Amino acid sequence: MSEQTVAPVVRRVDERHRYEILVDGARAGLTAYRDRDDRRVFFHTEVDEAYAGQGLAAILVQHALDDVRASGMRIVPVCPYVAKFLKKHEEFADITDPVTPEVLQWLDARLGR
Repeated sequence: MSEQTVAPVVRRVDERHRYEILVDGARAGLTAYRDRDDRRVFFHTEVDEAYAGQGLAAILVQHALDDVRASGMRIVPVCPYVAKFLKKHEEFADITDPVTPEVLQWLDARLGR
Protein backbone atom coordinates (compact mmCIF):
# COMPACT_ATOMS: atom_id res chain seq x y z
CA MET A 1 0.00 0.00 0.00
CA SER A 2 1.42 3.34 -0.99
CA GLU A 3 1.03 6.47 1.06
CA GLN A 4 -1.36 9.10 -0.26
CA THR A 5 0.37 12.13 -1.73
CA VAL A 6 -2.76 14.10 -2.62
CA ALA A 7 -5.99 14.47 -0.66
CA PRO A 8 -8.75 12.15 -1.89
CA VAL A 9 -11.23 13.67 -4.35
CA VAL A 10 -14.95 12.82 -4.38
CA ARG A 11 -16.96 13.26 -7.57
CA ARG A 12 -20.58 12.57 -8.50
CA VAL A 13 -20.94 10.49 -11.65
CA ASP A 14 -24.61 10.93 -12.58
CA GLU A 15 -24.57 8.65 -15.64
CA ARG A 16 -23.37 5.77 -13.42
CA HIS A 17 -25.60 6.72 -10.44
CA ARG A 18 -22.76 6.93 -7.97
CA TYR A 19 -20.20 8.99 -6.16
CA GLU A 20 -16.58 7.92 -6.53
CA ILE A 21 -13.57 8.63 -4.34
CA LEU A 22 -10.25 9.01 -6.12
CA VAL A 23 -6.81 8.64 -4.56
CA ASP A 24 -3.94 9.92 -6.70
CA GLY A 25 -6.33 9.83 -9.67
CA ALA A 26 -7.34 6.18 -9.21
CA ARG A 27 -10.87 5.17 -8.16
CA ALA A 28 -10.58 3.78 -4.64
CA GLY A 29 -14.28 3.33 -3.89
CA LEU A 30 -17.86 4.27 -4.60
CA THR A 31 -21.30 4.69 -3.13
CA ALA A 32 -24.17 3.87 -5.48
CA TYR A 33 -27.66 5.39 -5.55
CA ARG A 34 -30.87 5.73 -7.48
CA ASP A 35 -33.09 8.80 -7.36
CA ARG A 36 -36.78 8.48 -6.57
CA ASP A 37 -38.54 11.82 -6.83
CA ASP A 38 -36.78 14.07 -4.29
CA ARG A 39 -35.03 11.18 -2.51
CA ARG A 40 -31.58 9.77 -3.20
CA VAL A 41 -31.68 6.07 -2.25
CA PHE A 42 -28.18 4.83 -1.35
CA PHE A 43 -27.91 1.05 -1.73
CA HIS A 44 -24.22 0.10 -1.89
CA THR A 45 -20.85 1.42 -0.71
CA GLU A 46 -17.47 -0.18 -1.27
CA VAL A 47 -13.78 0.67 -0.95
CA ASP A 48 -11.16 -1.39 -2.79
CA GLU A 49 -9.08 -3.60 -0.46
CA ALA A 50 -5.88 -1.79 -1.44
CA TYR A 51 -7.30 1.35 0.22
CA ALA A 52 -8.92 -0.25 3.28
CA GLY A 53 -8.38 1.26 6.72
CA GLN A 54 -7.76 4.81 5.50
CA GLY A 55 -11.20 6.22 6.37
CA LEU A 56 -12.09 6.67 2.71
CA ALA A 57 -15.65 5.32 3.04
CA ALA A 58 -16.44 7.96 5.66
CA ILE A 59 -14.94 10.74 3.50
CA LEU A 60 -16.90 9.47 0.48
CA VAL A 61 -20.25 9.22 2.27
CA GLN A 62 -19.78 12.59 4.04
CA HIS A 63 -19.25 14.31 0.68
CA ALA A 64 -22.16 12.44 -0.92
CA LEU A 65 -24.57 13.40 1.87
CA ASP A 66 -23.37 17.01 1.82
CA ASP A 67 -24.12 17.02 -1.92
CA VAL A 68 -27.60 15.60 -1.32
CA ARG A 69 -28.31 18.35 1.22
CA ALA A 70 -27.00 21.04 -1.15
CA SER A 71 -29.25 19.75 -3.93
CA GLY A 72 -32.34 19.98 -1.70
CA MET A 73 -32.95 16.23 -1.81
CA ARG A 74 -33.51 13.70 0.97
CA ILE A 75 -31.58 10.54 1.92
CA VAL A 76 -32.86 6.95 2.11
CA PRO A 77 -30.11 4.73 3.58
CA VAL A 78 -30.67 1.21 2.22
CA CYS A 79 -26.88 0.66 2.25
CA PRO A 80 -25.78 -0.65 5.68
CA TYR A 81 -22.68 1.54 5.67
CA VAL A 82 -24.66 4.72 4.94
CA ALA A 83 -27.19 3.77 7.65
CA LYS A 84 -24.35 3.25 10.17
CA PHE A 85 -22.75 6.55 9.15
CA LEU A 86 -26.06 8.39 9.69
CA LYS A 87 -26.38 7.01 13.24
CA LYS A 88 -23.08 8.71 14.08
CA HIS A 89 -23.85 11.92 12.16
CA GLU A 90 -27.17 13.23 13.40
CA GLU A 91 -26.70 16.46 11.45
CA PHE A 92 -28.35 14.63 8.54
CA ALA A 93 -31.40 13.44 10.51
CA ASP A 94 -33.53 16.29 9.15
CA ILE A 95 -33.13 15.05 5.57
CA THR A 96 -33.19 11.28 6.20
CA ASP A 97 -36.24 9.16 5.39
CA PRO A 98 -36.80 5.60 6.64
CA VAL A 99 -36.23 2.53 4.51
CA THR A 100 -39.68 1.05 3.82
CA PRO A 101 -40.80 -2.16 2.08
CA GLU A 102 -42.14 0.04 -0.73
CA VAL A 103 -38.71 1.65 -1.26
CA LEU A 104 -37.01 -1.76 -1.22
CA GLN A 105 -39.48 -3.11 -3.80
CA TRP A 106 -39.00 -0.03 -5.98
CA LEU A 107 -35.19 -0.35 -5.71
CA ASP A 108 -35.25 -4.06 -6.61
CA ALA A 109 -37.32 -3.24 -9.70
CA ARG A 110 -34.93 -0.45 -10.70
CA LEU A 111 -31.91 -2.71 -10.29
CA GLY A 112 -33.55 -5.67 -12.02
CA ARG A 113 -33.33 -7.93 -8.97
